[in-house]
Amino acid sequence: MAALRGLLDRPLASYYLLLSSAGLLLLIGLTMVFSATSVRDYAQGGNATASLTKQAIFAVIGIVAFWACQRLPARTFRAVGWPALGVSVVLLLLLNALVALESIAGVERVGPIYAELLWLHLGPIQLQPSELAKFALVLWGADVVARKGAKLGWWRELATPLFPVVGLLFVLVGYNDLGTMLCLLALVVGLLWAAGVRMRVFATLTAVGLVGIGLLVAVASLGAGSGEKGAENYRLARLTTFFAPPPPEQCKLEECYQIAQARYAIENGGWFGTGLGKSTLKWEWLPAAENDFIFAVIAEELGVVGCVVVVALFAVLAYTGLRIAGRVADPFRRLAAAAVTAWLVGQAVINIGGVIGLLPLTGVPLPFISDGGSALVVTLAAVGMLASFARAEPDAARALHARPPARWVRLVWAPLPPLPGRRRRVASPPAARPPVPRARERRGDDQAVPRGVRADRTRRGAADERRR
Repeated sequence: MAALRGLLDRPLASYYLLLSSAGLLLLIGLTMVFSATSVRDYAQGGNATASLTKQAIFAVIGIVAFWACQRLPARTFRAVGWPALGVSVVLLLLLNALVALESIAGVERVGPIYAELLWLHLGPIQLQPSELAKFALVLWGADVVARKGAKLGWWRELATPLFPVVGLLFVLVGYNDLGTMLCLLALVVGLLWAAGVRMRVFATLTAVGLVGIGLLVAVASLGAGSGEKGAENYRLARLTTFFAPPPPEQCKLEECYQIAQARYAIENGGWFGTGLGKSTLKWEWLPAAENDFIFAVIAEELGVVGCVVVVALFAVLAYTGLRIAGRVADPFRRLAAAAVTAWLVGQAVINIGGVIGLLPLTGVPLPFISDGGSALVVTLAAVGMLASFARAEPDAARALHARPPARWVRLVWAPLPPLPGRRRRVASPPAARPPVPRARERRGDDQAVPRGVRADRTRRGAADERRR
């Protein structure tokens, strides 16, 4: 423990913990995507590395985004918040409009633009607007809350403009993707918790959030998300299945089929797993094996040991994010670091809890590991921002300035962070003036007379004395 404390007391410990945990999770993700998709890709197209190549390309783009974000100062992130939020809202409105147009009028595309449930296709570009909305809400929300400061104790300061914008994002995202809306909720909770908002605000938000979730579950009967009008409400079915699961024989044919297959995979893996690449449930038995249920593939191939490693890496990521939030001096950095940590760790908890049966299924990917380009790029960009904040910790900034790296390292990797502001010296109060002598007080009238007049009086008095 003494050696561990010594390592954690190093100035750049947060930065290296963040790089190591995120890098290992990314490496595990690429490995498991290849393991979960190689058999299917080979059977369909004769190329076992098709999905791995696509995911590796997005990983390279995400690493470039990480590199760019770790070079940016805090004022740039604050300036980008409003434009990023506006772009996210526009893309979400466009996505929902195209989904509604397809369900009502049967129009599948408008020129080169079309929607596919959660994905928006803009010609050759495919993206998921809800992933952009997460990062945009972090930047904009941290900037707004940091500007308000101590005024957050008043309800009207929270009501304008934070709550209306957050409510709009919840509706636009939750209409199609309830799981991502829960990730946004975790993000907002982390942001307000870091700002020191009172507990009664959280109680009110919890009540309003439960009512909103109930409404979003109900609208699935009208065609929200992947539901169909007049069909069974799949969101309500997931909740009822979680609280009152049917017998195992019935699960093989109904809505709990996914969770039943996931449990078979976990049982088949045991403590040490069947071996990397030797999963059998991924051969078209486990739906979404490379996306939402990739943790079940990890459990089958790597066993409990592999699952513990993944959970431990997310725990290190959570510790590092909270450590950065507690050490930086800038309020914006503190709020943004707490919000990003709550987002990534909360999403991991929702995914893993749904796979192992501790939480209802929501269909969110596992950060860094699940197959998906938009999610991976945005996640690595958020980690790059955290890396920038880790280098801006007071001890880290002093250490980097005391022994700066080579110039080519600063140009290629990251510039030096700003030094923490020095405390201003408190000015000492002025010394008390000594009391005025009585002789000087008696000459008070002379002191008020101009100097020239006093000099004339002195010279005239000396002449009179000489004449006497």
